[in-house]
Amino acid sequence: MSEGSVMGGKVKSLYKTCCQSEWNPTVAGAIVAFLSLLIMAWWRPWGAVGAIRNWGDWIIYGLNTVIGAENGLLGFYDEAPKGIFTSSGSVIGIGFIGGAFISACLGKDFALRIPPYREMVKAVLAGILMGVGATFAGGCNVGGMYNAIGNLAANGFTMWIGLVAGVLLGLKMLYMEMEYISWGDGGSGTINVPNGVQNVLAIGAIALLIWGANTYAGNEDSDYIASLSGIVMIAAALGYTMQRGRWCMVQGFREPHMTGDCTLAKSVALSILLLAIGGVVLKYSVPVAHGGDPVLHPANYVRGTFGWGSVVGGFIFGLGAMLAGGCGSGTLWRVGEGQVKLIMVVPFFAISNSLMTKWFQNYGPDEISLEKEGFLGSYVYLPDVLGYGGTLALIAFIMMIWYLVVTWNEDTNKLIVPM
Repeated sequence: MSEGSVMGGKVKSLYKTCCQSEWNPTVAGAIVAFLSLLIMAWWRPWGAVGAIRNWGDWIIYGLNTVIGAENGLLGFYDEAPKGIFTSSGSVIGIGFIGGAFISACLGKDFALRIPPYREMVKAVLAGILMGVGATFAGGCNVGGMYNAIGNLAANGFTMWIGLVAGVLLGLKMLYMEMEYISWGDGGSGTINVPNGVQNVLAIGAIALLIWGANTYAGNEDSDYIASLSGIVMIAAALGYTMQRGRWCMVQGFREPHMTGDCTLAKSVALSILLLAIGGVVLKYSVPVAHGGDPVLHPANYVRGTFGWGSVVGGFIFGLGAMLAGGCGSGTLWRVGEGQVKLIMVVPFFAISNSLMTKWFQNYGPDEISLEKEGFLGSYVYLPDVLGYGGTLALIAFIMMIWYLVVTWNEDTNKLIVPM
């Protein structure tokens, strides 16, 4: 066999590994942690709700403009929201979906998958619940839990408690649906896209992504706009990774109680631990060693929801995620691969979160912020209480306990919810 043939075989094997094969969940979780740290070091932590809420703001602002509403909830939308292509949260969402779309097309996974009628109804309910829950908790499973813990915020742990409870109730409801409800089973279908077309779409999306990043980077009038170049590229890498690894956090909470499989649960635990280690470095070790300011502001994702707000919000969000079949980030990467049910979830998630957020920020005749006034809980930055070493030890200990519990359950099935 010629050297050229050997090299050609290696190239094909590498392409298959990177673009077509499903990635190992542990590897995917480690890459998600790395990219999360990369975007934190670039500028800010990532999340899903920032994008979805911005899109909801624009939906309601557009409606407000059309009907000319001046009073009530719509009165909060008399000024145009931040631009879809200039809001950092929205740019993260666009990049994330774009990366997932590229991954799906390269892997020949993209198709418009139309759900049964009952799943369409569930999509509407799921979107509303997820939007409401994310408002109470101060973020979805990413900003309210994953990145909150990674940014050393206590509210991440209380949302975690609520998420698990919501997922368990959602699982029980799923079993009841399977047993008692038969309506709405019809209407499903799949619109496949030829492989050659998917290749063209992938190349076009890559070119558009590079053009967009280059356009942002070339802006000489605003450092903020220029910095969005890195934001959109890293977000695309996150979307690509999650779609290729089928990496969904809510599945990590669900599967140990549904099938006993703890693969994703262990991956999420490892990813959080890696993120927290990097968070400590960015918020303390690097600046102290060089006598400068923190690389990342300590207050990022420290929300005033450490208390009932994040527990209740996590519960509502977890229930909604079970109805949707995907968490905040899982919803977006499934949108990128053409899942119509999750495409339906997004606008209802967006509108409900936008409305609830405006209400919480302008509550009552005095227009007070419920979070800032302490009605949802407290702001607790764990290093202020335990120090950086103690905080990292606590996070490592909790991740270890989670690992031990889910692996024990994998062998014993003691925590599986019966049908």
